[in-house]
Amino acid sequence: MRQFYGTLAKALEAEGLEVAVVTLDPAQTLARVEADRGFHIVHHARIRHPRVLNAGKAYIEPFFTLDPCGFRLFSSIAATPFQPGPDPAADATIFDEIRARMVGGRKSHYDQPQGVIDAPDHAIAVFLQTEDNRDVGETCHLTPRQMIKALLDLGDPRPVVVKPHPKEKTPETLDWLVRQSRKDARLRIFLGNIHDLLAKADVVVTINSAVGIEAMLHERPVVLCGDTDFHHICEIVHRRREMETAIVRAEARAAAGDWPFRAYIGWYYGQMCHDPRAPDFGARVAAKLAGMALSA
Repeated sequence: MRQFYGTLAKALEAEGLEVAVVTLDPAQTLARVEADRGFHIVHHARIRHPRVLNAGKAYIEPFFTLDPCGFRLFSSIAATPFQPGPDPAADATIFDEIRARMVGGRKSHYDQPQGVIDAPDHAIAVFLQTEDNRDVGETCHLTPRQMIKALLDLGDPRPVVVKPHPKEKTPETLDWLVRQSRKDARLRIFLGNIHDLLAKADVVVTINSAVGIEAMLHERPVVLCGDTDFHHICEIVHRRREMETAIVRAEARAAAGDWPFRAYIGWYYGQMCHDPRAPDFGARVAAKLAGMALSA
């Protein structure tokens, strides 16, 4: 986070802007904005103001979003229609660079075990999240238990392999998973590196975890059970009874080659996000601020 804002400050100064990096009390941020005429870039906020951009980590380092509405599911990206870019080769370059770092390096949004643990072939991979680690109030359509029960109710013979969240602190979740696995042999608990499971999965199911993005890097179809800003090419489940249709549609699209993974990653990270490593990083942000000034 500090590296991003330090790089951002230097990049904007190089564009001729005066920049100050300060620590703000969240309760006083809006008053600070109203007290001057400057533009404010605020970390992980949901402030709507003509002179505010909300900065947010975009799941994969070092990308950030700078958005007038919020970050992650609260950003304007969620409501922006996905339009494939005009240059598929450029999209593929972005996809390949991120895939090489994340999949090739066995890295994830959270630290992962580096040892290889074998995962079942043709799995329905389920990635859980923890309420204890939420800081943006994500909304879900199904709870984790409803999501797992909906999958087990399908009668699909494939293993349903569940990876708990790395920061899960409540033993009740793991205890419940163990009890369910004793009732249904298809349910398995996986504690290894997510890339070992993604490599074997037929389809990935989650509420709105960053793993949805990482699954796309493995070119695996994604079913979401909650709101997020990377929903555009995913199947969405709002009710338990919709799970079967979503799984069938996801796999039919995969078989037909109807998942534009490269185009989507190129659009999301190339157009919607900001890369502080890019030579035009400062110019892009300065242009965004200039656009805000014109519309203010």
